[in-house]
Amino acid sequence: MKNKIISALFDQMADIMEILGEDRFRINSYRKVARVIGDIPTDIENLLAAGQLTKMPGIGKSSLAKIEEFAGTGAIAAHQELLARIPPELPELLTIPGVGPKGVKAVYDQLNVTSIAGLKAAIEDGSVAGLAGFGDKKAAAIARGIAFLEKSTGRIRIDQALGAAELVRGFLLDVSGMLRIRTAGSLRRRVETIGDVDMLVANQAGREAGERIIQAFTDAVFVREVLASGPTKGSAIIEAGGIGVHVDVRVVPEESFGAAAQYFTGSKEHNVRLREIAVKAKLKLNEYGLFKADKMISGPIEEEIYQKLGLDYVSPLLREDRGEVQAAKEHSLPELIQLGDVKGDFHMHTIASDGNCDVSELVEAAKKLGYEYICITDHSKSSVIANGLSAKQLAQQIKQIRKLNEKAKGITILAGSEVDILANGKMDFDDELLAELDFVIASVHSGLAGPREKVTTRTLKAMDSPYVNCIGHPTGRLIGQREAMDLDMAAVIKHAAETNTALEVNANPWRLDLKDTHCRMAIEAGVRLVIGTDAHSTDGLGLMGLGVATAARGWATKADVLNTISPAKIRRWARSKRPK
Repeated sequence: MKNKIISALFDQMADIMEILGEDRFRINSYRKVARVIGDIPTDIENLLAAGQLTKMPGIGKSSLAKIEEFAGTGAIAAHQELLARIPPELPELLTIPGVGPKGVKAVYDQLNVTSIAGLKAAIEDGSVAGLAGFGDKKAAAIARGIAFLEKSTGRIRIDQALGAAELVRGFLLDVSGMLRIRTAGSLRRRVETIGDVDMLVANQAGREAGERIIQAFTDAVFVREVLASGPTKGSAIIEAGGIGVHVDVRVVPEESFGAAAQYFTGSKEHNVRLREIAVKAKLKLNEYGLFKADKMISGPIEEEIYQKLGLDYVSPLLREDRGEVQAAKEHSLPELIQLGDVKGDFHMHTIASDGNCDVSELVEAAKKLGYEYICITDHSKSSVIANGLSAKQLAQQIKQIRKLNEKAKGITILAGSEVDILANGKMDFDDELLAELDFVIASVHSGLAGPREKVTTRTLKAMDSPYVNCIGHPTGRLIGQREAMDLDMAAVIKHAAETNTALEVNANPWRLDLKDTHCRMAIEAGVRLVIGTDAHSTDGLGLMGLGVATAARGWATKADVLNTISPAKIRRWARSKRPK
């Protein structure tokens, strides 16, 4: 996760420099460093220790020094200096969908707009539309972006939250008196967006150890603003990956660590259910332990809390009060899919379309993950912006993949495609070419804002194709940037079951699409799920865990997910829909 944070810092430095009108060469240099670091699958600190960063193209002495500075201190002075040169709220303008550094520079230089509130006012009085290169249409688009952003204010993507948690965790591991540390709250439940990051620490006995841990946290170089500081809890806004993240660190005694983990992980509604069970059993449950009168009967071990209440252990992923407590009481909880059950990845892109690595690089990365197969799914011709393949190019790629597969050892390479669903519901390639593929993902990439009946019908028609095996990122949402299509999800799931079409759980943290509740609907209807990382680099393959967690939050088991079966069974499953 430090790689992502460093990448985001270099990107933000480039953004600020562009707003300030600084040297284009340095801006592009920082952008390149951000891309290089963001795509490295190996932990940046390991590369620094081995002296390997100096050999990477695009990372010069100056950039290397900044990376080393971050590794040692958790911050980059040059980044802090750039932030100090602009109004503090100005970077927030870059979070508005469709607004980039050039747009921010224009409204800042010409209208002295320094905040989202100021930009809203400038749109309302017509000032933005009057700027050269803007106009009414662009001003209206920015207004829609602000409205969308305001719906999700205060929440960040799960990958951003994980990056912040890893930064704090790495720092606190070196603090004297710290025994154990873990995430809690919505992050531990792997909710798709996070309000604040909860960290739970078990300390050595004594008040001083707890105070020392909290003091170390609030004094850390990455802390932007301290919100509260006491002997057992510290709250702060930290700088992580170019954004401010609210982090709460709680210190508890070792004997209460399990109870605290349960208390601070479960949703409010889940915890109410457990306390009701405890009260009926004449017990008391809180963050300090499970008590019978004044005697603690459970506290250090989280699993034991559930056991003492007569329940099976409930995975943190399920603690949302969606029937899991009753299932735990009846011993009918599902055995959730785990990352170790995954045998391969169905969704990835190469340099043939908009990826940044070739097939052989993805093969080697997948082997390191222990995969039995991968499926190459570059974009189709209508995805012009993603450099989609023509029919001729896809035919050539299929031949290339077949040859590589013959030589590959220990892994199967499947030939696939992410084919655009056209406006009329037809496929972007003809059936003759689709029949040559092992696996076809059909996705909507345009016209997402269409009316409910139109976008739903379009998706239903795509599933009628005997060559479409899976609908990719079905709602098309981008978390925090773009609303989901107004799909009739019940109709889509029903038709998927009728046509033996899988639905994707896209593991990219911008998507996580299907979302957890839709996963559960699909599973209950007998629809198989496909988890795809949508990787555009070897590093992207590492997103699989987020997709697995999302599917598991929807109560998915190993049997519900196609990624858990062998390549031979995948081929048979895909062919079963095709004309005999």
